[in-house]
Amino acid sequence: MNIDTILVKVASRCNINCTYCYVYNMGDDGWQDMPALMSSSTIQALSSSLTELASAQSRPFATVLHGGEPLMLGARRLEYLLGALRAVLPETHVICMQTNGMLLTPEVVEICAKFRVGVSISLDGPKAVNDRFRLGKHGESTHDRVVAGIKLLRDHPMSGVLYAGLLSVIDPFSDPAEVYEYFKGLSAPSVDFLYRDGNHSNLPFGKNAFESVEYGRWLSRLLDVYLADPLPPRIRFLDDIIKLCLGGRGIKEGLGDADYGIAIIETDGSVSKNDTLKSSFNGADRFVENWSVHHDRLSEIFASTEFAQYHALQRPTSKDCKNCKLEGVCGGGMPLHRWKVGSEFDNPSVYCNDQKELISNVIDRLKREGLQLDPRLR
Repeated sequence: MNIDTILVKVASRCNINCTYCYVYNMGDDGWQDMPALMSSSTIQALSSSLTELASAQSRPFATVLHGGEPLMLGARRLEYLLGALRAVLPETHVICMQTNGMLLTPEVVEICAKFRVGVSISLDGPKAVNDRFRLGKHGESTHDRVVAGIKLLRDHPMSGVLYAGLLSVIDPFSDPAEVYEYFKGLSAPSVDFLYRDGNHSNLPFGKNAFESVEYGRWLSRLLDVYLADPLPPRIRFLDDIIKLCLGGRGIKEGLGDADYGIAIIETDGSVSKNDTLKSSFNGADRFVENWSVHHDRLSEIFASTEFAQYHALQRPTSKDCKNCKLEGVCGGGMPLHRWKVGSEFDNPSVYCNDQKELISNVIDRLKREGLQLDPRLR
């Protein structure tokens, strides 16, 4: 199989304390066993492993620096890491970073520019919305420092490369139009809106029941604002649903039937599953095999039976999903949202009804525009 994204946990700790964080606040304790930062020896092993993978597989992949908070590496070690990666990977190889933006400085931005690294910032909306959940270690606001970091990216001569966009976790009690307009005011080139982590045994924040559609209504209101805007930023989640309803293909994991390969490299060099699975149960992201870039070839790991079983989690197994005409668009959602004690991942997404609400509204809008739907939806 091919891998699309290698997500590298360059730091296992974070400098803020988001109350909804799946790493630190949803019961998993794996981060406690990891080095705080990726060492120089692991960086070298990682570089060699990614070189081998780039040669072995048939299509390119992206490398995403993640955490914890990746900028806890500090400027010097970040430059060392990026230099090691750029020295061995093709010039066209995509390297990007997901950060809370609190530690962005002119020096760090220049390092990212030097190595052509796209930076995505986590921000949930205006100050009142963001600071409801994204707080400092002592409960203090994070908003202003994040916006200051965004300004550094936006004002840089290479902003087109550096400022990749925003990642926003949905607060169903917020006003989607207000959040949308706020992000436009920050000149966000794209916004990736995310469902809150949760499952059938631990319902997501703001969701009253499996049958309720709080998130579906929020996203449907966002859709109205988005489609009315003649110059919108990209919203990948909505774009993918629209394309899939028209018979095209999406690019986002958890939608459609796209085969999306993702693997995680921890700060000690070990290989794990998609880290969002941590929210299901303690250790849900760990393989039985103790794979590591220090002693295993990535191409052989990704060709193994155990990795194939993990990859197969992307496809829903629930009869409800298999018998649903919207499955080709919905895709069954993210595996973590299907978890339930007892039946494990053999369930529709906890957001099943929210997805139906949103997709039905997309279909209605497309019909009103006279566009031709995927035959499966007619």
